[in-house]
Amino acid sequence: MPEPAYSTFDRCIIVYFRLAMAWTFLYAASHQVFDPHFTVAGFLSHTKTFHDAYTVFTTPAISPIITFLVSYGHLLIGLSLAVGLMVRISAFFGILLMIMYWTAHMDFPYIENTNNFLLDYHLVYVGVLVFLIAKHAGHVWGLDGVAERLSFVHKHPTLRPLVA
Repeated sequence: MPEPAYSTFDRCIIVYFRLAMAWTFLYAASHQVFDPHFTVAGFLSHTKTFHDAYTVFTTPAISPIITFLVSYGHLLIGLSLAVGLMVRISAFFGILLMIMYWTAHMDFPYIENTNNFLLDYHLVYVGVLVFLIAKHAGHVWGLDGVAERLSFVHKHPTLRPLVA
């Protein structure tokens, strides 16, 4: 795939959004991975609109698994966005997490509090992540462009969608 012809300004904006989202996920991971008391059960026990859907994730059998996936998922998404490797897949999982957080914070029609009617920063982050996918952000001063040219990826074309 030929590299898109972006102006320097466009490249700077794309990298800014990629790094800003990377920081968002890495900062969240720093509070989860390194805090032995963090658990998703505490967060999900306060859901309102979709409480019944999220209660299943707070059970003693499932909570440790979901806690691990969320904590290290934030870390991996943040690292992926920071270095620009596999941005398409990490942004997709970031979108799923943001939509989950949006619904978990919802007390329909408000999100978190009465200042946010239907829309809050989680959906703004979704928009930024969709933008990163659409603009092939990993190819802009990132490792996706390098990885796509590797002979290993050419020999195994099923890997190409991860870095294309």
